[in-house]
Amino acid sequence: MPDPADQPIPVLDRAEREHLMGLAMAEATLATATGDVPVGAIVVGPDGTIIGRGHNAREATGDPTAHAEVLALREAAQVVGEWRLSGCTLVVTLEPCAMCAGAILLARVPRLVLGAWDAKAGATGSVWDLVRDRRMNHRVEVLGGVREAECAQQLVEFFAQHRV
Repeated sequence: MPDPADQPIPVLDRAEREHLMGLAMAEATLATATGDVPVGAIVVGPDGTIIGRGHNAREATGDPTAHAEVLALREAAQVVGEWRLSGCTLVVTLEPCAMCAGAILLARVPRLVLGAWDAKAGATGSVWDLVRDRRMNHRVEVLGGVREAECAQQLVEFFAQHRV
């Protein structure tokens, strides 16, 4: 029986990464309706289809784990029918925190595409780099800065309105 980790990861050119980030940004806008920080995520399956979507929902649900990435990974796992998301790509508008980086590792996601870096709590290359730590049993390819200015602007506008 083949190892699920051997599943190939499709190549994503710049145009594809930017298109997928646009979908994640659209997901992020849904978070603002409930006062949640606008972070959006999608999971792309090995065949290029969207198999998971999520946006921050901590305020909406009262669940501290309701981060966009976690919700998108949960949905993708239900679609796939297992917890291993080999061959998938997670696209998220803001660099994942430590909790979400851990979820990415545990789901065996091989690639992360992110928009804005998080200089305060980022755990995939800025403050920490959990997903590429050699001590872990799985490492993730990180493609950062995709539509970075636009992703950051969503956050700047949200916080400008909420800190008035």
